Order: sequence, then structure tokens, then C-alpha cells
Amino acid sequence: MLRHDGDVPLHRQIETSIREAIRAGRLPRGSSLPPSRALAADLGVSRGVVVEAYQQLTAEGYLASQSGGYTRVAAGPAPPAAALRQERAPRPAIDLSYGRADVSSFPRAAWLRSIRAALADAPNEVFGYLSGRGVPQLRTAMAEYLNRVRGTVADPEQMVICTGYAQGVTLLMGVLAARGAKRLALEDPSSNDDALPAARAAGLDVVGIPVDGDGIRVDALRDSGADAVILTPSHQWPTGSVLSARNRAAVIRWAAERGAVIVEDDYDAEYRYDRTPVGSVQGLAPERVVYAGSASKTLAPGLRLGWFVLPAHLTEPMAAAKIAADRGSAALEQMALADFVTRGEFDRHLRRMRPVYRRRRDVLLAALARHLPRLEPDGVSAGLHLVTWLPPHLDEAAVVAAARRAGVGLDAVGPYRISNPGPGGLIFGYATVSERAIAEGVATLARVISEL
Repeated sequence: MLRHDGDVPLHRQIETSIREAIRAGRLPRGSSLPPSRALAADLGVSRGVVVEAYQQLTAEGYLASQSGGYTRVAAGPAPPAAALRQERAPRPAIDLSYGRADVSSFPRAAWLRSIRAALADAPNEVFGYLSGRGVPQLRTAMAEYLNRVRGTVADPEQMVICTGYAQGVTLLMGVLAARGAKRLALEDPSSNDDALPAARAAGLDVVGIPVDGDGIRVDALRDSGADAVILTPSHQWPTGSVLSARNRAAVIRWAAERGAVIVEDDYDAEYRYDRTPVGSVQGLAPERVVYAGSASKTLAPGLRLGWFVLPAHLTEPMAAAKIAADRGSAALEQMALADFVTRGEFDRHLRRMRPVYRRRRDVLLAALARHLPRLEPDGVSAGLHLVTWLPPHLDEAAVVAAARRAGVGLDAVGPYRISNPGPGGLIFGYATVSERAIAEGVATLARVISEL
């Protein structure tokens, strides 16, 4: 309840109320706030009072606003799992949302051979208690693969095997905080499901740095006061931009001058279609870059295997954190993946899937050009998704909600913004959808948009 006769200005009272609701979890991250005009009418104040409160909370990183769109919660705990299940049920008939590889194409026969080989050939000691780094066979196999394919300078002795990227980045945030880091920079927009809550749980301040066609804005990064930055330089998520050679050099110079750490999330770089593969940033400055990869987009997320290539000074702390977390990842699966990579099955699977994903992407692009030519696709040369930017008069949240009611699932860019507003956009995932369903989904989306 606002006190109109109190000493605290009205906009400060509104700020305090919203801030406390976010911190307490009553307003979970990603939830939308009422339009300023509607909230002002409900509270009996002028719209300018609410706008001032929203602007202050946006500057603090609690809210994110979009011109002509909506204001959402950008900080605090994520919605509870039950609420997420309720929001996502029922599953849309045509699901073009992002986040999944086509697990129906998982190479079961080849994986079974690797499991059998692991059981037959693994030395006895790998079934005992291991070091936090992971089994040496997998670290060696992955280092050789990454050095050959991704241009890294990976030393098996400076790798830690984790149960996927989520665990690895959580451990790393704790390590960096323990070594004195105070602030983490994230690309804005970026995937904020793992790193952002992990950083805040570790006590790190988080700041969003805008991206453009050349990747992260290095001038803004220099002004941020960050001690570490997480990048997706080969295929920025979700915009699809590639960190330019000039910006790569600038980021490395920034890290060297500040003594900062660059975390390179190389989440889907193996899938490139229309341009020469982009090498890793880690290969340019292995003493400054933590390289992170996983099996989630290349094989299947259910394998729960990821790998972190670390500078020497972070390897032992990261391995110790892994041991403290779970005593190490399962040895049999590590040995199986080592065999799978060494025998060339990993390369064969990627060669088999690239044309499949490319055909689906091409169908999506053709359908967008035919039915929705006003939408501008971006980030189309690689990965398992693309983004389209919306005209100013279309609200992304309204489009996503109307599409879901029509049986088509897709994602908006807005929920992945941290503190910097930008144009509305839609994220299309095409990896798990048939070509026919993609064309049908875009046609349905076009009808939905025409009705808005």
C-alpha cells in the first residue's frame, strides 16, 4: 500500500516493493510486469511515477524493458519447476522452440559398441575413486579432437570432465569467486539459465554487455569493471553473430590488461553450413581462456558429459571443486565416449547430422521468405536455431502467446535480455522438427501474425 502522505517519494516506495518481491521470489525471473499506464491507474498515481520506478530497477538489473513491448523481471530466482511445467503444458503440436538436438538420431549401435569396449578394455583403476579431472583416456581423446577440429591448445592435464556445461560453469563461478572475482559480464542477450544464477549464487555481480553484428561490444566490456566474461564467440546465442577477428583480439587484450578470465562456451560450433568453421578463442590465448564444450548439442544431453579446458592456475581448483561436488563423473560413460571419439564415431555422427539439420534450416528459411517476408532472419549459417527480428509494431510476447494457442511453440528474445533493451525477436529451433512440420508451423505463424 502506497503512503501518499509519507516522507518517502512514491516512486521509491514502488521500487522497494518490486525489489523486495523479486528478492523473495514472489516475482520470479522472466515474469512480466503490468504496463506502466495500467499499474499507475491501479495505484492511483501518475504514469511518470511508475516509469521512474521501472527505469531505476532496470538500471539496477532487476528489470528489463523493451521499447513498445513489455517489462519483465531479469533477476532473482527462476520460476519453480512446477510452474514451468504448467506454463509449457500442453506441448504444442509443432514445437519450434530452441534447446534440443535430435536425440532420435543418437547412434545407439555405435554407442553400444563403445560401452562394450569400455567394459572389456578399461583398466581396473578407472572404476575406483578418480581425480577430479576425469579419466585420462577421455581427456586425451577430447584434447586431440578439439585441437584438430576446433583449433584449441588443449592439454589433457588441464582439463576437467563434468556432468555437462551447467555443472561446469557452476563450479567455475565458485572457483572464480574464491579467487577474488567480483563481477561477471554476460553477452546481452544470452542464455541465462545456467551461468547467471550460478554467478549470483557464488556472490558475483552480473552485468549484461550488448552484442552487435561483430559479437560483444568490447568498449562496453572495458567499462564494465568485470573480472570475467562468458562468450559464445563462434555462434552468439541467440543472435548468431560471430565474434570478429578485431573483437577477438580486443577481448584478449582486455583480459590480459585486467587479469580477467574469458569463458568460451562453444555450444554448437560443430554445425556450420554456409561458411568456413570459426576457430576457438582459446587457441589464441590458452592462458586467459576457459574453453567449455559438452555432448548436449552434438550427441544427446542425457549423456551428461562436458569438458572444460582450463588455464594452468585454474585446473587444480576446478578439479577440487568437482571432487567436492560429486566425487567425479561416472567412469564407464567417460570411457565409452573416449572410445567413441577415438574410433572416429563422433566425427561420423557429426557428418551424418550436418546435412539433416541444414535441410531443415533451408526449409525454415524458405517458409519464412514465402509466408513472413517482413521478418529478418539472422544467425543462419550455423547451429540448431535462427532468430528473426520483428517489426516495431509487433510485440514478441503477444506473438509467442498467440502462436502457442494456435499449436506452434517458439521462443522470444526478450526473456534472454539481462539489462539492455533491444528489438523484439523470435527464436526458431529446427533440429527436432520434420521439414513438413516446419513449413506448416511457419504458415500457421503467418496467419497468427496477420491477426494480431
